[in-house]
Amino acid sequence: MTVTAKHVGNTRPAPDLATATAAAATFLDALGVDLSPESLQETPARMARAYADLLTAREFKLTTFDNDEGYDELVMARNIPIRSVCEHHLLPFIGVAHVGYLPAARILGLSKLARVVEMFAHGTQVQERLTKQIADWLIKELEPNGVGVVIEAEHLCMTLRGVQAVGANTITSSMLGVLRDDARSRGEFLAAAGLGGR
Repeated sequence: MTVTAKHVGNTRPAPDLATATAAAATFLDALGVDLSPESLQETPARMARAYADLLTAREFKLTTFDNDEGYDELVMARNIPIRSVCEHHLLPFIGVAHVGYLPAARILGLSKLARVVEMFAHGTQVQERLTKQIADWLIKELEPNGVGVVIEAEHLCMTLRGVQAVGANTITSSMLGVLRDDARSRGEFLAAAGLGGR
């Protein structure tokens, strides 16, 4: 069995937390937040660290293996947690991703499906792009017979402000290869994702 591995992940420069902390203090001050109470004095630094965490993906080792047994049925990881930041309001959106593929010559270490989701979720995003990026990346790196990605998320920019549609979820999907072209395979993927009856 041939095992291949390569490091992938964040390519942006490391966050400048000192500058971000100063900017957060200026931002909060401009909004009229009094930072003089002891409980708020570290808030700009905490805010800078929180956003740095949300916007910075961890590197990981992408590990694939020969598909020696010729497995050609659906491989899926359901309910992968997602936390990302809406690029329009810089408020989080949170939810789950269901990611599956139909193997060809290579299979993927299962934990790597969650790592790929995390890699693209960290940063400023829109859900539609995020869904497509995950699917496109898996097609390119793994060369499977098909890929399916469904994301269900609550956008705080929609529930905490504006329309204030509390409880509303947004669902996006990207189907590539056999999962796009074959209705039966697509139906199997959607049923496994828990979306067959919708």
